[in-house]
Amino acid sequence: MENHCQHLISGLLDAPVSAEAVFDEIPTALILLDARRQIRYMNRAASALTGYSTQEAKNMACHNIVRARAYLKDSPVSKISPDTGPVCVHSDLINRERQRIDVRITIIGLFDPDGRCLGYVDAIEDLRAAAQPETQMHPAFGFAGMIGKSPDMVSIFRTLPLIAQNHSPVLITGETGTGKDLAARTIHENAGRARGPFVKINCGALPETLLESELFGHLKDAFPGATENRQGRFRLAHNGTLYLAEIGDLPLALQARLLNLLDNNTVYPMGGTRGFQVDVRVIAGDHRNLEQMAEQGRFRKDLLFRLNMVRLHLPSLRHRGDDISLLTEHFLHKFATGFGKDIPKTAPETLDLLSTYPYPGNVRELRNIIKYAVNVCRQHQIQPDDLPAYLSRKVNPAAGAADPDTQPRPVPGTVSGTAQHSAEEAATWAETEKQMIIDALVRTGGRRNKAAALLGWGRSTLWRKIKQYQIQ
Repeated sequence: MENHCQHLISGLLDAPVSAEAVFDEIPTALILLDARRQIRYMNRAASALTGYSTQEAKNMACHNIVRARAYLKDSPVSKISPDTGPVCVHSDLINRERQRIDVRITIIGLFDPDGRCLGYVDAIEDLRAAAQPETQMHPAFGFAGMIGKSPDMVSIFRTLPLIAQNHSPVLITGETGTGKDLAARTIHENAGRARGPFVKINCGALPETLLESELFGHLKDAFPGATENRQGRFRLAHNGTLYLAEIGDLPLALQARLLNLLDNNTVYPMGGTRGFQVDVRVIAGDHRNLEQMAEQGRFRKDLLFRLNMVRLHLPSLRHRGDDISLLTEHFLHKFATGFGKDIPKTAPETLDLLSTYPYPGNVRELRNIIKYAVNVCRQHQIQPDDLPAYLSRKVNPAAGAADPDTQPRPVPGTVSGTAQHSAEEAATWAETEKQMIIDALVRTGGRRNKAAALLGWGRSTLWRKIKQYQIQ
C-alpha cells in the first residue's frame, strides 16, 4: 500500500483494514478533522476537488484548504451538538486553481459517550455535474456553458454529446483562448463518469522531474526531498477524467510513460515497481500543430495517433461571425449582474468596434474586455471609451496581429496555423494584456489595488503580471 496502512479501521471486521482502501474509492470528497477543525485525513476525491494532496493538507486548518463561503461566516459547525445530528449546507468553494465550485457540505460531529467533541467528518458533494447550465435551455445558442450559433459551433454542439459518451482519449485543438478547458470539462460533465473527479494539469507549468511526480506519483525517498508517498494526478482522477493541457510541452520521456499507461491503464509511481490499475479518461489539449511537432521529432507519433482517436477543433473567434455579438451580450449580462450595475446593452458603435477586432486572445480576450468595460462604465450603455484603449488603435498585421482577411479558415476536425503564426498570436496577446494593465493603472492613478479590482484580478496576479511585462 502506498501509505503502508498508516490509517486503520479496526473493531468492525475480523482484522483491521486500511482506511485508504475504503475511503479513496468513495466518489464523494471526505475530510476527517480533529476538534480544532484541523485536517487529519482526506480522501482522493477531496484532493481532486480542492487541488491539495493529503500530505499538503494534513494538520492545516480546514478553511485554508477548503475555502468555502460556509466556513468563513456563520459557520454551521457552531450548530452541531450530540443532539442535532449532521448539518447540511449549500455553499461554494475556491479550489487551488481559483475556480469557484458549487458544493453541498454535510458536516458530521464525532462525540464520545460523555458528549465531548472528538472531531468532524465533512462530506463535500460537487454540484457542477448536477447543475443545468442556462444555455442548455437554448440549444440554438450553446451547449453546457459554451456559447455560439455559428455553423462551426453548432456542429461542435452536436458532436459533443457523442464524444462525451465515448470512452476513448480526446484531443482538443484550437488557438489560445478558444475554450479548450471548457470543452474538456463539458465532455466530462456529460459523460457517464460525470460524478467522478475532473483533474487538470498544465504540462508546461512544471519542470520535468516535478511533472513526473505530479502525474504518476512517487514513493518516499524516490528522490531527494521525497519525504512522503504521494499520489499522482492519474490516481486522483480514478473513475473520472484527467485533462492534460498543453500536451505538447510534455517531455519525450514522459510521453513514453503516458503512452504505456494508455495501453495498460497501470500507473507506476516514481521509485516503485508495483503498479496501480486506474480507470481514467484522458483528454489532451494544445494550441500548436502537433503533427508538425511530430515531424520535427518533438512529439511522439505513436502518442499522437493514440490521442487522435477522437479529435475536436475549436475555431478562432474571428472566424465565428455573429458569435462576437452573442458572446458580448452574454458577458455583459454576466458581469453587470455580478457587479450590481444596470448596463442592459452595448452602444452600436461599440459593437461595431468589437466586431472588427481580430482577437488574438479569442473568447478569453473578449471576456476580459467586457469585464473591464463593465467595471469602468458609468452609463447605461458600454461606450467605445469604456473599452481598453488599444482597441481604438488600428491593428497592424505586420506587428504580429492576425488579420482576419488574410488568415486561412480552419477546417473543422483539423489543426490550423503554423508554429510561427502561434508565436505571433502569443506575442500579440501578451502586448494586449500589457496594454490593458497600463490602461487600468492610468484610470486608477497608479493604485494597484484598484487596478486589480478594475481588471477583475487578485492583487498578486496583477503584481506578477506587472513584473512579467516590466511595467514601470
